[in-house]
Amino acid sequence: MAVYDVFNGDADGICALVQLRNAEPMESTLVTGVKRDIALLERVEVARGDRVNVLDISMAKNSEALLRLLADGAVVFYCDHHQPGDIPRHPALDALINVEPNVCTSLLINGRLNGAVANWAVVGAYGDNLRQSAEALARYRDLNTQECGLLENLGIYLNYNGYGASLDDLHFAPDELYRRAVRYIDPLAFISDDSETFNKLESGYHDDMRRAREATLLRETAVSAAVLLPDEKWARRVSGVYGNALANEAPQRAHAVLTERADITYLVSVRAPLDNKTAADQLCSEFPTGGGRKAAAGINALPADMLDQFLDRLDAIYSPQ
Repeated sequence: MAVYDVFNGDADGICALVQLRNAEPMESTLVTGVKRDIALLERVEVARGDRVNVLDISMAKNSEALLRLLADGAVVFYCDHHQPGDIPRHPALDALINVEPNVCTSLLINGRLNGAVANWAVVGAYGDNLRQSAEALARYRDLNTQECGLLENLGIYLNYNGYGASLDDLHFAPDELYRRAVRYIDPLAFISDDSETFNKLESGYHDDMRRAREATLLRETAVSAAVLLPDEKWARRVSGVYGNALANEAPQRAHAVLTERADITYLVSVRAPLDNKTAADQLCSEFPTGGGRKAAAGINALPADMLDQFLDRLDAIYSPQ
């Protein structure tokens, strides 16, 4: 029997799998990629009886491949917090899906494991910009202010590392970062012992954020703001976490970070207002290659001739009705 661990290359996906493999150690084949590389199940070929664990990638975007794996005799555990579409009814599918805006995959895994590796769930929640959820679990864990600060930074840095058009944009390939992290049942020990990894992520994050602060402002209104980043590696890396930072600084406003692409389209990251975590997925799904969840969503390739339409919809969807 072969085991496949299929996971999103961002903080939530990595932290979910780190929990699972610390609680249930086993050899597996890793299948992952950059954060937006979510059509991962199509890479998996199984024999009858193989096990496939799927973490933090949209079921809706992988529905055909999921049905194929089930038909080929795989046993599938699927844990995610994005809109799933129609969830197949199949005896070999264990689906743990929750799309509430204050939930992430790491928190769902924490619940499934009864808190066995809970500090990594704190990291994953911080990485997904679910600060209230992360802090609630941290309080339950009796973590102090300094420990919370370290775990928040780690979550942000892991999430930052996942963004990019390709693996060449990243400081670490997500499977390599997972392998470094999974050695530690406690992320605080990871931060202390593997300072080389932590420091590289930290310095890269701060360098890229400094550049992002000089971004071109495309539009700013009472309910939304949009900024433009250039077609460069640092910009692709920082796009998502910069959006999170803007959301935290102005929680009443929606934000979009657009990054230029070589094919005259835009990579778009959208953050709903933290005071109204809704409709980001609806907005992005109105455009080709768009999708996500209520609080945070994106468009992989927004055509340039749809830019004004997107900015108008960003403002309209969050304007008081």
